[in-house]
Amino acid sequence: MRRCRRTTRSRDGMRQFVCEQNIVHFERLLNETTDPTVQSTVRALLASAKRQLALLNSAASGADSTPLEHRRRQHIDAAMIRRQFQPEFDGSPHPYMLLDPGPGLSIVDINDAYAAATFISRTDVVGRSLFDMFPDNPDDPLADGVSNLYSSLRIVGETGRAHAMAIQRYDIRDPGGTFVERHWQPINSPIHDANGHLVFLLHHVEDVTAQATAPR
Repeated sequence: MRRCRRTTRSRDGMRQFVCEQNIVHFERLLNETTDPTVQSTVRALLASAKRQLALLNSAASGADSTPLEHRRRQHIDAAMIRRQFQPEFDGSPHPYMLLDPGPGLSIVDINDAYAAATFISRTDVVGRSLFDMFPDNPDDPLADGVSNLYSSLRIVGETGRAHAMAIQRYDIRDPGGTFVERHWQPINSPIHDANGHLVFLLHHVEDVTAQATAPR
């Protein structure tokens, strides 16, 4: 079993290295070429490499920069912390999602406003990995929602401060499973315990699709 785990970690580490190298090469090529066709191809390859790296990093370490062994030794009463803000979380008219910052970025909870905005229910998402439930639109080769959201969550985990993202296109699946265009204004915030340990990540979004797609 230990050999299997080491082999898996080794493979993931190699995949991460390859993605990082590809990103460097694609960014350099994008800066060097002036051919529109080549630029279009490279942009798609770059977006794919960044997405894959975000998925690998999310699965391996989540957004918490604390070493894994140290996290295991921490005593955190997450249930008590949730009870303190749950009424406000549940009753807010604004969409909120609560995330576990550890490996996989599991969804701890969403409120009714978030469920309504994303055509999904609490029972469908709780305990599931963030990017399994909210992948990039496979029909958009330049989609960067996954990589940009992961980068923001990682910043929050590393700095311990809230991070406001730029308006982000991040298409979601409608009740029939078809991806529909959506633009969001996301803000990600940390929730710490009394000792300053990162317990949760709070993801807040506002749907700004109408403003983002309005004719100018």
